[in-house]
Amino acid sequence: MIYISFVELLPTAVADVGFFQGNVAFFVGIFFIMLIDFLVPHEYIAEHAKVSKKNRGLMKAGVFTALGIAIHNFPEGLATFMSTLKDVSLGLPIALAIAIHNIPEGIAVSMPVFYATKSRRKAFLYSFLSGIAEPLGAVIGFLLLLPFLTPAILSLTLAFVAGIMVFISFDELLPLSFQGKKAHLAIVGIIAGMLVMMISLCLI
Repeated sequence: MIYISFVELLPTAVADVGFFQGNVAFFVGIFFIMLIDFLVPHEYIAEHAKVSKKNRGLMKAGVFTALGIAIHNFPEGLATFMSTLKDVSLGLPIALAIAIHNIPEGIAVSMPVFYATKSRRKAFLYSFLSGIAEPLGAVIGFLLLLPFLTPAILSLTLAFVAGIMVFISFDELLPLSFQGKKAHLAIVGIIAGMLVMMISLCLI
């Protein structure tokens, strides 16, 4: 996500609309997702270990986590849609990267709900509802934004999306990858991921 943002999305926007406008849209994207993150703090699996063992507390944790993740997932769906609209070769790896990082988010929702209710059905339902916000973001982007998209607006949107993905990477994905004593492996993973993205873009 970082590699694509800085190598493809932001440079494309800068080339189309200019350095200043492209970067303004980029930082607006960062501050937009930062505001969402500030208003709805993101909770992860590691944080649930500190939640009270009482069922009511667990259920509350699961519900609020589902709500927080749903709000975070909405712009991710929009980001995937806009990137694919510009170039399918950009949209596919972005969709894959977002899908992978959604796995622990689904676990973070379903675990407390399951232990609170002992119901796998409810755990799945809450996790599903939090995840459905992502394709919903793409649908709303298609229905509301597509009629107004000019080449310039699309380029600005790509820079905006790049800002969203960079913030998500630095604020959510990288801290998770650095947990534990094998931080160097996380660095290797980041470099390997960038290398794979570079090769895939060259082949496509």
